[in-house]
Order: sequence, then structure tokens, then C-alpha cells
Amino acid sequence: MSFAAERQGKPVGLRSSSVVDGVYDNIYHRLMALEIAPGARIPIDALARELGVSQTPVREALGWLEREGLVRKEHLVGYSAAPQWTRKQFEDLYAFRLLLEPEAARLAMHNMTPEALTLLESSAADMEHGEAPVDRNTRYSRFARADAHFHDDIMKIAGNEVIRNTLFNQHVHLHIFRLMFHTRVTQEALQEHENLLAAFRAGDSDAAYKAMQEHIERSRDRLLSAFE
Repeated sequence: MSFAAERQGKPVGLRSSSVVDGVYDNIYHRLMALEIAPGARIPIDALARELGVSQTPVREALGWLEREGLVRKEHLVGYSAAPQWTRKQFEDLYAFRLLLEPEAARLAMHNMTPEALTLLESSAADMEHGEAPVDRNTRYSRFARADAHFHDDIMKIAGNEVIRNTLFNQHVHLHIFRLMFHTRVTQEALQEHENLLAAFRAGDSDAAYKAMQEHIERSRDRLLSAFE
């Protein structure tokens, strides 16, 4: 699909089909809101009957969710929701982010152009406003993907594809938002993103480094309660 389609919440490569799109959205929102519990089996036939579609679009949607790390496929067993992170995985991932993302924010500041800043402003606006969601689950899951886009845009501006691809392949933000279905996560993240944008607007690379570092540290601290 086009970049514009990805911006609306679909991964690149998902076939342009309203049926597949609808099935993908339905399962994605359920996974993010934990309506499909981590580790729970996802029977294709039952899901197809529930959604009133054939098994083909369900399989295609699940294939893309598998690529995003949100579901797993096991031979002779089928699909299941990915297990939730352990505390050790969570702590390791955040230590990894703190090594890479603040420096990426500094690099992005060095490469910042008016056009790039406009892109980031648009990404931030997508998180705060976006399309009018029909319910809290949809709003939350759309925010998770918009958050991922915002961070990925910073990585693109930074220009280090090794860092960008490494973080992207971890699907960090989708897994983070599965840990805690809570509006506090979204509201506090919005303010921290605004602090990042303020540093970019001011042309201050050190402030950008610090704002990203604080954002990741605060995100870590917010989500630690998920393991208590």
C-alpha cells in the first residue's frame, strides 16, 4: 500500500482490500486492548464466522500481524496472540532504547529542515487528533501506531538506517502499548513529545537528546507497574 495508507494505520504491503483492512483493524484493536489475551489462540474459522467473512482475509490479516510481532504462528497449532513481555525483556529493551534514541534525536536535530519539522508536527497532530475513533479501544490502538510513526520519523530524519531498522524490527511501540491499556500513557506521552518538538524548533541538539532521554525514562517508569 501507499505511504498515505500506512499513515492511516496499515502496514506497508497489506493488500488494498476493504475486507482485509476491516479484519486487520478488528483483530489489531482487540490485541492492543487485550480483548484477545496474550498467548490466547486465535481460531481462524471461528473468527471468520464472527466477522462474516471467508477465512482468506482472516489469514492475510493474521499474516501481517505476525510480521508486526503481535501474533505468532505455530506449526499444526495455528495462530495465537503474542505473549506479553517479561520484566527482563522490558528492562532490556528500554536499556537498548536509551542507548540509541537520544543520540538519534541529536542526529535528527543536525539534519532538521523546515520540511522535516513540518513532518514531525504532522505526526504529533495525528496522535493528538487523528480521525474520530468510535470507541476507547480504537482510540488507544490508533495512538499506539501514531506514536510508532512519530518515533520512526525522527529515526528517518536522523539518517542512520542501522538504528532505524533495528528499532523498527522490534515493533517497540506496539508491544509497549499492549502492557497497559490506560489513557494516562497517552496524555503524558503527548506532553513529552511536545518537549521534543520544542527542542527541534529551537535548533538545540543537546535539548533534543535530553528530551528524548527523559521521554524514554518516563515511559519506562509509567509501565513498570504492569509487572507489579
